[in-house]
Amino acid sequence: VQLQASGGGLVQAGGSLRLSCAASGLTFSSYGMGWFRQAPGKEREFVATINRSGGTTYYANSVKGRFTISRDNAKNTVYLQMNSLKPEDTAVYYCAADKWGSGTSADREYDFWGQGTQVTVSS
Repeated sequence: VQLQASGGGLVQAGGSLRLSCAASGLTFSSYGMGWFRQAPGKEREFVATINRSGGTTYYANSVKGRFTISRDNAKNTVYLQMNSLKPEDTAVYYCAADKWGSGTSADREYDFWGQGTQVTVSS
């Protein structure tokens, strides 16, 4: 199984980025998918999750209204559209796959993890 995250970069506060996570080696449409992030010196934290069909999503309060998670099961890809970015969004962002398919905010429930992509928001 491989989860390849991409789309990170350097952006000014108020800007936007779209992260992608391409999955291979698993039946993507059966898995719930999540995005997590880890800032320097901090623990990894939940950002957003989506269930196998894409019909249910859930967000951390810190990103609600600014970030949107979506998926394209035909392309085996999950996305994270990030708008109105703030310096506190700076972190390495990781995608993860949950075999139960429902999507969850608990990182211990995820079975596979990608390598991470760096997002840096300047003030």
